[in-house]
Amino acid sequence: MSLVIGLTGGIASGKSTVVELLKKKNAVVVDADWIARQVVEPGTFAYKRIVREFGTQVVGADRKLDRTQLGRLIFGDESKRRQLNRITHPWIIFYMIRDCVMSVLMGRPFIVLDVPLLFETRRLLWLCTVTVVVVCDRDQQIDRLVRRNHLSREEALQRIDSQMPLQEKAAMAHFVLDNSGSLLALEEQVENLWQQLQCIRKQRLRYYKLFGTICFGILVGIPLCRSIATHL
Repeated sequence: MSLVIGLTGGIASGKSTVVELLKKKNAVVVDADWIARQVVEPGTFAYKRIVREFGTQVVGADRKLDRTQLGRLIFGDESKRRQLNRITHPWIIFYMIRDCVMSVLMGRPFIVLDVPLLFETRRLLWLCTVTVVVVCDRDQQIDRLVRRNHLSREEALQRIDSQMPLQEKAAMAHFVLDNSGSLLALEEQVENLWQQLQCIRKQRLRYYKLFGTICFGILVGIPLCRSIATHL
């Protein structure tokens, strides 16, 4: 039986670090950001629509999308961001579901859906047994994003504010990991989370076995009772 974990957080909150720690524990990770890049490769349906609707200004010299230029367009304009989401999200969700189902059929015990907009779109929540949010201090989030993406403070704030506030996400999640401290502190939280996830999976296995036993008893018992009744 597979346990599907919905993992989310704010931009530059440290979600990628948590993903790497979970991979070390042999969890399968279905990465929405990676899929999002694949569905807009040159020649794809989404790529053609983006170029048609946003213009060649978002295309780089290598014919791939210029993600920096596209980011400047959408994070400063709510309507354009929604327009882009309408193009890409259906494809991303389709491949996320496909990869998750394939992992379940392969019998992988722990499957992590790494989805930045898990609570914003809500379209993949039905797949998740539990949800986990990675949070951090807002000033840390801004500083990390400025350094990592070489953005101005204003550009970083635009991207952070385009997502649901971390406090709201934390209130909706089953588990919260605070990445405001050291890497060691985060590793300890992930280890504690992993222990709890293992307990949840074991408990669900017991329920499934009990349910299976009851169903088997019903399937066997009803014909048996009918057979006995006909001979009375």
